[in-house]
Amino acid sequence: MRDLLAVLRREPNELLPFDWVRHLAPQGEHSLGVQVIPVEQIIGSVDRYREFDRHYLPRERHLDERWIGVRAAQLQGKELPPIQVYKVGDLYFVKDGNHRVSVARRQGQHYIDAHVTLLNVTVPPGERDTLRDLIIKGEYARFLRETNLDRVVPGHREILFTTPGRYDRLLDHIRTRQYFLDRKPERAGLPPVRWEEAVESWYRRLYLRIVENLEKHDVMFRFPGRTEADLYLWIMDHRYFLTEKYGHDVGSEEATRDYRAHYAPPLYKRVGQRMRLLWHGRLHPAR
Repeated sequence: MRDLLAVLRREPNELLPFDWVRHLAPQGEHSLGVQVIPVEQIIGSVDRYREFDRHYLPRERHLDERWIGVRAAQLQGKELPPIQVYKVGDLYFVKDGNHRVSVARRQGQHYIDAHVTLLNVTVPPGERDTLRDLIIKGEYARFLRETNLDRVVPGHREILFTTPGRYDRLLDHIRTRQYFLDRKPERAGLPPVRWEEAVESWYRRLYLRIVENLEKHDVMFRFPGRTEADLYLWIMDHRYFLTEKYGHDVGSEEATRDYRAHYAPPLYKRVGQRMRLLWHGRLHPAR
């Protein structure tokens, strides 16, 4: 039944492979010792991810005997050793003890003892993440490290795309911003603009202004499934197009309004997109 539902939703019904975590560009690991962890936050496996479904039920008959053995040991009151897991963000990937997790999930057990190894990642994974989502988050992690945005603008808005390969364009925007800041008349005789200054100026004067315009003119509602970062790039391209067309810079607000008016999907398409996102459980409540 779960396999059938996954097919209808066009979603995978396997556990997440731990190998995918490498796309998050982890920076080292260290042991946290034995801890009590929530069973429902175990979403992947190191090497047995094809043998269990997303709910950790066995998918092959040859696994039944091992499963029954673990359950029988529980019923006999035998103490089972802690499982071994990797912790990535708030989620866990099983290194050893997949059958114990499977039995725990099936019996409604909420917590399980585990020896935990923490992987240090800048952007943590989500429970519903696909391989593409993890690739994008890995690119975002590298962008954050290259820009030092967490330190330059503490508490900044999350900048996530729906398509890989977009963060290099943001870096180009920052370099362009640095170039023009350096050439302002009032900076004559001053040292060159530092990279961190350009990053902050880009975020506050370009990115954040478009995000504010998205909220002011209710643009995100007209592009279901898209992110602020997606719209930022599209509107910046549109601003350049309008500037070339009219011979002067139209500004971010005018570019935002014009893009919404000319490129928002028609109502019937937006409704269809929202229905698909809702079916896949990926529709943000505010959208």
